[in-house]
Amino acid sequence: MSIPKKRQPLAPGEEAAPSSPRRGHYFDPQPKSESRPHLVKLRLGADRKLELQADRGVFGSRRVDLGTEVLLKEAPAPPERGEVLDLGAGYGPIAIALARLSPGARFWAVDVNQRAVELTRVNAAAAGLGNVIAAVPDEVPDELRFAAIYSNPPVRVGKAALHELLERWLGRLDAGGLAYLVVQRNLGADSLATWLSDNGYPVRRLKAKKGYRILEVGPRS
Repeated sequence: MSIPKKRQPLAPGEEAAPSSPRRGHYFDPQPKSESRPHLVKLRLGADRKLELQADRGVFGSRRVDLGTEVLLKEAPAPPERGEVLDLGAGYGPIAIALARLSPGARFWAVDVNQRAVELTRVNAAAAGLGNVIAAVPDEVPDELRFAAIYSNPPVRVGKAALHELLERWLGRLDAGGLAYLVVQRNLGADSLATWLSDNGYPVRRLKAKKGYRILEVGPRS
């Protein structure tokens, strides 16, 4: 008889990945859950408020994830120019919030989940932003390099898949570019930092807040 593995506790505001075969996962290309769009609110300060359309089958479907809020409040502002990547964008809270701060930069909101990509397009249009491009990974031109990467990465996809994902996209940082990853401490933030360092990426813990770490990662040395 197999013994069920003990699940890591969730931080307040964090949403677990759905696990039943009927519902699927937020990192599935085509969500199995029935679409039920609704609005969620993102508040980052008195003058930084957004209403975003969310849906079942995407990350943070009930509310904007706490890790996303920590990243947006604590990470450095995006560059004023150049290409910026939101990796694992969901319905776009990171890309859209940052695009409002840097209208001269172009933000790529990338996700494998087709429903999430469509939601990001809807949300960017509703916010009046022409500098957000929502795309699945293969739609991003191979030659594109990024001045910055912001990500609340899908840690529940598993270590091997997560490492493969990060290898693919961190390798596309400009020479002077930096990536900012927010990861819950109880879900392996410190071990991820060790893995990044062991694989040649300069990494430092930029912030620690509400059970999350923000890791600043540079191009592989």
